[in-house]
Amino acid sequence: MLNNLSNTFLTFIIYSFIGYIAEVIYATIYYKKITNRGFLFGPLCPIYGVGAILIIFTMTRYYRDPVVVFVFGTIITSLVEYYTSYILEKFFHNKWWDYSDKFGNINGRICLFNSLLFGVGSLLIIYVANPLVVNFLHIFNQHTLNISALILFIIFLIDWIASMMIAYNLRHRIIIAEELKSEKIKMLPSLLKNKYAKEIAKLKLHSNRLFKSFPNINNFGKELDLVNKWSLESKKKHKKRTKKN
Repeated sequence: MLNNLSNTFLTFIIYSFIGYIAEVIYATIYYKKITNRGFLFGPLCPIYGVGAILIIFTMTRYYRDPVVVFVFGTIITSLVEYYTSYILEKFFHNKWWDYSDKFGNINGRICLFNSLLFGVGSLLIIYVANPLVVNFLHIFNQHTLNISALILFIIFLIDWIASMMIAYNLRHRIIIAEELKSEKIKMLPSLLKNKYAKEIAKLKLHSNRLFKSFPNINNFGKELDLVNKWSLESKKKHKKRTKKN
């Protein structure tokens, strides 16, 4: 059981890393600058790891039928992307990616071109990548794999917790910015500042990394800038009070 879990987790890490490299290359070409496309601090995109594991577990039995691998691989990976987008949007009140301008999109969460690419990716996983990954893991004895999996799991868990803390704080910034956007005509900035003073004082761990990685989540522009400005002012006041005390 432990051996299977270790090998599965290491396979997940490998494909998450490959997915991260693919995303960085795509984003660098698209935005014409090097862009860290990961949710985590480390060079991993877990959505690719999850998709790859699902493909390996469900499609390996159909090794002799590439059409089935392609069709169902397309469906499985598209569902993973769709529901990941749905969960992130519900949590953050905003879309992390949006394919609304792409042909054959469904609610802007997935689009036909990307889904077909995922289908091709499923073929590559079953017929090219996975045999290489299996052979690579076989180079090492199982004890080494178990220890490596444990170390990587601890690092991954720490990274995940830290990233979630930042993402959770970002969620609150977006919620306040969303409310500011709807109320800015009704109220003066000074009144708004007083209204959200307590919420803004609690904001911590701000990072521009997620905005750079996923530009679509920053569609509140001026409102978020205002929230960040008030947050900095609140921190400065808190430091002054601490020094006086």
